[in-house]
Amino acid sequence: MATETSVTRQAPYIEALGEQYGKDLTALTAKKMPTATYAPTVAAQDQAQKDAYTMATTQGQGIGAYAPYITQAGAYQQQAAGLTGTGAGTGVGSIASYMSPYQQQVIDETLKQYDIQSQKGLAGIGQQAAMSGNLGGGREGVMRSEYQSQSDLNRAMLNAQMLQQGYGQAQQARGADFGQTRQLAGDQMAMAGTVPGLYGQDISRLGSAGAIQQTQDQAVLDAQREANRMAAYDPYERLGYMGAGLGNILGGMGGQYQTTIRPDPTPLQSALGILSTGIGAYQAFKN
Repeated sequence: MATETSVTRQAPYIEALGEQYGKDLTALTAKKMPTATYAPTVAAQDQAQKDAYTMATTQGQGIGAYAPYITQAGAYQQQAAGLTGTGAGTGVGSIASYMSPYQQQVIDETLKQYDIQSQKGLAGIGQQAAMSGNLGGGREGVMRSEYQSQSDLNRAMLNAQMLQQGYGQAQQARGADFGQTRQLAGDQMAMAGTVPGLYGQDISRLGSAGAIQQTQDQAVLDAQREANRMAAYDPYERLGYMGAGLGNILGGMGGQYQTTIRPDPTPLQSALGILSTGIGAYQAFKN
């Protein structure tokens, strides 16, 4: 009895596609993936960010920018302290140092003019004594003595008045200098608070501008990285599309043709066949 084997196969072009797909898949997976071309990359700091960092960490700018102003404010405070008290002596900050250098000359000239006028008064006493007949007498002597005493007193008071006036003016000038020096100290303290703030604004603006540029650079790097990744995976994706297409084709199509294989009968099978044929013919003849 002969045995038949039935083989169902796809169309030749489908088998060729499957064979090619297997070759391509084997070749592609044998290659090393170029991961270095799309490795994550961080954008470097922008120059503005570097400048902001330099300003923030440089002594006298971001750090300690207030120090020179506080030092100067302290110097002004010490200077103002020297303008307080009685101001005795003639050193810097004393009241005498604020008095006019021409004061003594003014006093001397004023007293000189006073003495001239005083001498005229004495001459008038002599005239009065002569007219009254007391010239050279005791009456004239008393009048001259009283006049001179009063004149000397007036002269001394005039001198003291001018000295007091000069002293008062010096006090006012010294007080004005004290107030101005204190104001300068206050201005320096204000600058100690203002300057660091201004530096801080510059640092902040530089940092913000640099961050914007760094973000843009990072976006460019990320886009390039994604492009490299897509290029690296493109062969795999195309091979995947091909595999999916083959799957759809193979799933939607049955066998295109069948091949039946009949092996040659053995001698025993031939003898049994002849015997079976003979028996069938005998049975037919008998009936």
